[in-house]
Amino acid sequence: MVVPGSQNPEEQMFNPPSELQKDAHIPDFKTYLQLYKKSIDDPEAFWKEVAQDFFWKSPPKGQFLQYNFDVKKGNIYVKFMEGAKTNMCYNILDRNVKEKNCGEKVAYYWEGNSCDQYRAITYSQLLKEVCKCANVLKYMGVKKGDRVAIYLPMIPELVYVMLACVRIGAVHSIVFAGFSSDSLCERIVDSECSVLVTADGVYRGEKLINLKQIADEALEKCKEKGNVTVKNCIVVRHLGQMTKNGVVSLKLQTPWRADCDVWWDEVMKGSSEECEPEWVDAEDPLFILYTSGSTGKPKGVLHTVAGYLLYTALTFKYVFDHHPEDVYWCTADIGWITGHSYITYGPLANGATSVLFEGIPVHPHVGRFWEIIEKYSVTKFYTAPTAIRLLMKYGPEPLKQFNLDSLKILGTVGEPINPEAWLWYYNIVGQKRCPVLDTFWQTETGGHVLTPLPAATPLKPGSATLPFFGVLPVILNEHGEELEGEAEGYLVFRQPWPAIMRSVYGNHERFENIYFKKFPGFYVTGDGCKRDKDGYYWITGRIDDMLNVSGHLLSTAEVEAALTEYPAVAEAAVVSRPHSVKGECLYCFVTLKDGKEFGHQLAEELKRQVRVKIGPIATPDFIQNAPALPKTRSGKIMRRILRQIARNEKDLGDLSTLADPKVVEVLFNQRCEAAA
Repeated sequence: MVVPGSQNPEEQMFNPPSELQKDAHIPDFKTYLQLYKKSIDDPEAFWKEVAQDFFWKSPPKGQFLQYNFDVKKGNIYVKFMEGAKTNMCYNILDRNVKEKNCGEKVAYYWEGNSCDQYRAITYSQLLKEVCKCANVLKYMGVKKGDRVAIYLPMIPELVYVMLACVRIGAVHSIVFAGFSSDSLCERIVDSECSVLVTADGVYRGEKLINLKQIADEALEKCKEKGNVTVKNCIVVRHLGQMTKNGVVSLKLQTPWRADCDVWWDEVMKGSSEECEPEWVDAEDPLFILYTSGSTGKPKGVLHTVAGYLLYTALTFKYVFDHHPEDVYWCTADIGWITGHSYITYGPLANGATSVLFEGIPVHPHVGRFWEIIEKYSVTKFYTAPTAIRLLMKYGPEPLKQFNLDSLKILGTVGEPINPEAWLWYYNIVGQKRCPVLDTFWQTETGGHVLTPLPAATPLKPGSATLPFFGVLPVILNEHGEELEGEAEGYLVFRQPWPAIMRSVYGNHERFENIYFKKFPGFYVTGDGCKRDKDGYYWITGRIDDMLNVSGHLLSTAEVEAALTEYPAVAEAAVVSRPHSVKGECLYCFVTLKDGKEFGHQLAEELKRQVRVKIGPIATPDFIQNAPALPKTRSGKIMRRILRQIARNEKDLGDLSTLADPKVVEVLFNQRCEAAA
């Protein structure tokens, strides 16, 4: 499977396994190229064919796809199948139950925070619970177009509520259940939600989080801002226990507001299991999901119905080469776009069986991921490079206790994966037989835009490889000039695909300014990208994570990859620090593997490693030992905080999204005052 030769990741090639190619939807590279050409040359014909797999109450009127990407020509817009009527929930549940006879098929195997918490939910059960919840929302006055805030952990009720919203034409706004009351408040206020759904609490590992208390604090803050749109708060009794005599025994104190709070189980008890779907327009809003803004205020990314349905369905089917017998597991949280697209909508649109996981990778032991893969015979596994690097620290021993022979395809999401982690994932987890798919996409794109296809695309460790169908990537320089062949610059897209975001909720001008003003005629991702001699794309990191050292543009991701290739390094994060001569210099934080010690000699070896891998201009000025890195609860490294530590700026602002704020103090105490 491996083309031998140079250890340069760009020159390593892993060919698709012949076993996968036998029954694959896209069985070879030639098929990929033919379909890709069709999707670019005749997108209407391509997507019309995909649309035939779904139910439309009425067909589209007029042009299938209309758009303007050029701010000089007027307002930016994308319209896909405008005028067609459908319902997302009907397409991903009713069709599977009533037309495809999948009612008794398991939709989700739910695994709780502890190993003794688990259950299976069939498609029939899922449909009934969604209809009951939809009726509850309707009873509370929620109607088409209204916004519903969801602040729940990874429990089945989260899926019930989001699909209930979709069934009645309401717009869900899911807030990750690790966010602070300030973050929750900000999102409720911005989208003017009328209902909030939360839970009494959740355990994240051994840590108990009182979600209801945080939700109450958020609603109080909403009132202080003059926003009182939330009329009802539904509370799931997740940690509560019902005793035999009907008395509720709680593991935590749940604050209660009699004027608006209701228990989930009580309102669901008498609700009907039948609910007619609301038929909505293809371009009606489906959901709002907030993502970090460059100005600090989160952006409400708005996605619409039909395009998102078709794109998540097709990317899931082709990227994971989904077949009916598969058991698929994405370890993300539904509070992020990965969970929306590849835990809920994409898998359900394909009638897939998925694992829904509430826990964390190292609780109650470091082999939890591998234990679950064995338990459910998972065939397709999708996780973050951060999780892989975390588990790499413990070596291969924990994996040897479990049977991972069921695995066929491995995927990564969230950030570019460094070649060392890619190879560990491939060699140790995938046993040198499972392709590793490094998928690049964003909250804004709705689904994968650069990605390998497991039976068709030869792989290079660390590369997102090639565009998905309908996606036309371009690399521009600072002046907006298109770069051909081998090149490095700004990653942009020339034309829309069905699932691209339609606007920033309530602020279309901001949408145009962020994504279309810099280079008129293109959607600007905000990411740097390199295209190699084979036409493969390598994401080099956010443009604001690039450094200009003595006139040379350097990618922090590239330096991080060089550092993590060193045997003693488990994880690395690189930021810029002002330099009187160079303008900027490299300040590197490294987390070492268990049993390794940091010292002057190691720092010098790491500098040499970067110098050899990238060149003398990339030699770090500072190498700092980092026992841990500041991360959000979803595992994203907070590079903003690292930049401030590097510059000794102690006014750090809001740290509420950090999983462990104490890490910051440790790093400040160990920061480098002079070049190490």
